[in-house]
Amino acid sequence: MSIELSFEQILELMNAVAEKDLGGLTLEQGDVRLKIEGRKAPKIAQSVLPPLSSVSLDGMTASLAGGLKKPQEIEAAPAAAKGNIVKSPIVGTFYSAPAPDKPPYVQAGSQVKVGDVLFIVESMKLMNEVQSEFSGTVEEILVQNGQPVEFGQPIMRIV
Repeated sequence: MSIELSFEQILELMNAVAEKDLGGLTLEQGDVRLKIEGRKAPKIAQSVLPPLSSVSLDGMTASLAGGLKKPQEIEAAPAAAKGNIVKSPIVGTFYSAPAPDKPPYVQAGSQVKVGDVLFIVESMKLMNEVQSEFSGTVEEILVQNGQPVEFGQPIMRIV
């Protein structure tokens, strides 16, 4: 038997260790061992996991989201939009408001300053408020309320 965890599940475990301020977590089964250190190694994702955005395999490109694609099937990247992109810090569910019956924290056109709460990402039953690192105007919100989001996924653009 072996431990079978997806990349997202490993990220959720890492986030739980960090959020609960645990010293670490070790999972062992047979000769497979997964060790996530907490306080001593807060940047564990960078030191253990290589970047997984895409890998080239004999003229094919594999991406996390799209499977294998031939070079001609890969779309050209859209022109870089002006402004600052706010990305999801964790895997979870995007919520634009603190509760279903409350107004959203921000909408397109809202003025924000550094430290303002922009949205919530629910991960493992924990509500994580995401604060703005930028001052400006919310130009565009790229996801819908209640939509699952990935680590590093663009959520909104502030100009």
